[in-house]
Amino acid sequence: MRTVRTLTAALLAAAATLAAAGTAVAGTAAAATPSAGSTPTPSAGSGKGEPAPTEAGTGFRTATAFRPGQQATAGASTGDYLYWVLPIDAQQRVTVNAKVTLPESASRHGAATWRIDVYDGLRRRQPCTYGTQNQAAAKEAASVELSCTLRTVRAAAEPWANDPLPGSYYVRLTVVDLPEEDLGLPVRAAVEAAVKEIGGSSAVDGSLSAPLVPATVTGPLREPEDGWSGGWWSDRWLWTAAGGVLAAAAGIFGYSLTRGAGRPSRVPPRA
Repeated sequence: MRTVRTLTAALLAAAATLAAAGTAVAGTAAAATPSAGSTPTPSAGSGKGEPAPTEAGTGFRTATAFRPGQQATAGASTGDYLYWVLPIDAQQRVTVNAKVTLPESASRHGAATWRIDVYDGLRRRQPCTYGTQNQAAAKEAASVELSCTLRTVRAAAEPWANDPLPGSYYVRLTVVDLPEEDLGLPVRAAVEAAVKEIGGSSAVDGSLSAPLVPATVTGPLREPEDGWSGGWWSDRWLWTAAGGVLAAAAGIFGYSLTRGAGRPSRVPPRA
């Protein structure tokens, strides 16, 4: 029994060590990943610290690239389709926010409804899990705000699935309903994206051979600042190791019980 207790204590100590190591690694990975809204630190040759774009594309092929944490802006005419593109990696959940500053109410003839859509690298429209994807603005409104939170990006998926995968994500902003007389009025749009690292709760086995980045996307913003699959750490490693240690401890404890139950009891000799 002393040997069993010693082995069990050693296994539990190993589990505690793994937990501490996992926490340290996760903390290091989190510290290395820039938080949404933070200002990137300039680094030579890394593409960091570039200014936020001040224009938008008019289609998928001309989409303007920006990074999470930046605020991309653009001036446009009511009725234009505005396109931006940004990189999203596995185990990340992105929320895209948009704000449109509308013309003076005196120049408008009625309410208008704006819409934001997000497409992946295969140009498949990804559904919003929550957020205000469509928003109506009254004639007197000075601005309208929209939001779309996507599902967590997966490292791999079945070919027939519509799961979001690592790569380029396109943001499209446009007006979908308004008086015809208001077409062409000047507006000002601002778009930004916040990324949250989800971790092992969404980790899957397998990965893509290459991210879904079309060849038409050019420039220094083609990949995340820390590279694709930069957040390689997943707490699944921690739980798998700790589970194996605890299973071994349970096996040793069960063996000790069955061994003790099989021993013959000692009967003291009669006087």
